[in-house]
Amino acid sequence: MDAEGLALLLPPTTLAALADSWLREDCPGLNYAAWVAGAAPSQAALWAKSPGVLAGRPFFDAIFAQLNCQVSWFLPEGSKLVPVAKVAEVRGPAHSLLLGERVALNTLARCSGVASAATAAVEAARGTGWTGHVAGTRKTTPGFRLVEKYGLLVGGAAAHRYDLGGLVMVKDNHIMAAGGVEKAVRGARQAADFVLKVEVECSSLQDALQAAEAGADLILLDNFRPEELHATAAALKARFPGVAVEASGGVTLGNLPQFCGPHIDVISLGMLTQAAPAVDFSLKLFAEVPHAPRS
Repeated sequence: MDAEGLALLLPPTTLAALADSWLREDCPGLNYAAWVAGAAPSQAALWAKSPGVLAGRPFFDAIFAQLNCQVSWFLPEGSKLVPVAKVAEVRGPAHSLLLGERVALNTLARCSGVASAATAAVEAARGTGWTGHVAGTRKTTPGFRLVEKYGLLVGGAAAHRYDLGGLVMVKDNHIMAAGGVEKAVRGARQAADFVLKVEVECSSLQDALQAAEAGADLILLDNFRPEELHATAAALKARFPGVAVEASGGVTLGNLPQFCGPHIDVISLGMLTQAAPAVDFSLKLFAEVPHAPRS
């Protein structure tokens, strides 16, 4: 998907509600610093101070829209950032610019960090010639899932299921609670009806074959070593060629290529949202001609 068009996936009312909640978290009461800044019309330059992929413009815009400030962007969503780069300018009352500063920078830095990690993962996978899907997981920051899932998409990865209602995922604990693979998959199939796919986490070929026989659409081979993963996926596909296979667990940017193979359809990495380093941005007020800050 085109990075610029991804903003259409974000409901405006949800963006406004998130921006309002973040601003309330940062300033739930009196803002004494606003007295210092004053309300004179002002402008600030947004600078990228570390390399990465720009992601999160809609959230940045929504935050400053709550404060009656206007943002002018110089780089499109998904741009590769080469520091020090001027990314945008924000105009509005001085106290409003400073009220939104940290919240907006936090959001943009985090979203861009996820997009940067996702881009690196997709490039590593494509470098092997593999054409499957690199995906994130549900291992996201509470209250910040929409930002992180959006960042995955900007980086070229699949977001995977957004929440528990996006896919019926039968994990080891569900199997234990249900009393076995067959019972768990049968229950999931009944709940999913024709609307949702059913994915089953398996730790052995036997479990995978049993899950596929019971009607699973996808098999998650979790925490397999690469050599075991490919042999298991091949044996499974030989019996059930229509079942998709996802590999997960222990996958990093360094070893990702080892998990790419002809029988693997999806590789998911929790580290894309859990461990992605933030991209460094700063917002500096300026009088007339802004100068790039020191890196």
